[in-house]
Amino acid sequence: MHQWVEISFDCLPLRSVGRLDIPLDASPRYQALCQRIKAAIGKHGLHNSYYLYNAKCIYHLANTEDLGTLEFSFEGVALTDSTDTKTERTDLQVDLVRETCEWLTEPIVAWFCTTVSKSVGAEFDRYIAAGDLDQAKRRIEKIQAASDNAGGFVGMYL
Repeated sequence: MHQWVEISFDCLPLRSVGRLDIPLDASPRYQALCQRIKAAIGKHGLHNSYYLYNAKCIYHLANTEDLGTLEFSFEGVALTDSTDTKTERTDLQVDLVRETCEWLTEPIVAWFCTTVSKSVGAEFDRYIAAGDLDQAKRRIEKIQAASDNAGGFVGMYL
């Protein structure tokens, strides 16, 4: 334990979702995940939106596992600016799953649920910086060039 806040997640760029139909033989858990992803696409669209899942955020308030640890699970969308270089906001479902904090009260839990969203936004900026930003910039330039060449319209299936 070397961090005050530990954040981990799997990330699905929503623009990479090619089909919205759910396999009939999928497990109920996978079907539920697909439904949540479809809802996220309906709410936030495909561009500059990333679905975060299998995710957790752990706060170590007293810097020890035995006292003052709050563990949250979260799932939802991180939205970036038009250049995919900075997180603009998150839309997350956050739940407390474990705690070793005998002084914890419900208002504190609610405050930390908001704090998880802020922490994930900061961590997603680090995730972006660690990724291949040049590739994202080239992709954006290609889309912009295609739009410019088509008179401002980019067709389907791009």
